[in-house]
Amino acid sequence: MQPVIDVFWTDLDAAAAALPRWQALLQGEELARAARFRFDRDRDRYIARRGILRLLLSRRLGQAPNLLRFIANPYGKPALASGGCAFNLSYSRELALYAFSDEIAVGCDVEYHDPHFLRDDIPERLFSPAERREFRRIDPEDRIAAFFDGWTRKEAFIKARGLGLALALDRFDVSLAPGDRPALYRGCEGWSARSISPAPLCSAAIIAEAADWRMVARPLVASTLLADIAAAA
Repeated sequence: MQPVIDVFWTDLDAAAAALPRWQALLQGEELARAARFRFDRDRDRYIARRGILRLLLSRRLGQAPNLLRFIANPYGKPALASGGCAFNLSYSRELALYAFSDEIAVGCDVEYHDPHFLRDDIPERLFSPAERREFRRIDPEDRIAAFFDGWTRKEAFIKARGLGLALALDRFDVSLAPGDRPALYRGCEGWSARSISPAPLCSAAIIAEAADWRMVARPLVASTLLADIAAAA
């Protein structure tokens, strides 16, 4: 049977309107980390995205959101202590992206386009030799989108593998061209990718450990999330 990856994205600033209710779902280290943020906006976005993660997992697993316990592997990849669902979370500014699978490992990444990342030879330092050659062939007006399409694929692959910085960026190759079926090349055998566009001038990638799988992707709005909190209480 074809594995399914469920993908959601949401506006954290809109969700933060219910900040006390999200905060009530957090535990221990999450609350301590929230208290360490210097800026209120960053703290509020963190509380909202962690609360949303707990709610989405609780809805999937049938467990109370504030009772879920998280662990991390030696490289920092988070997981549920009880197992039962692979997940990954990414965020850029106010946008949060979530991916869930009951069957296979998954990673995701989202980035708003920022032309500053094309300065100081950053593509030369972050891409593999094959990727750099592809990047140089791309028309200059398309390079910002190509950079972030490629970078989100690389970052999502690293997160899906769960190896952190132990997986060197030049040890695997991804395509930089846009498309719903981005290609994975050297070093990515057994994995495949999808791209989505959750917001204008934004790139996002989902990577999963299977040659073929089905993605169900949809936005979440604050009113829906608030209703789910009330139902879970």
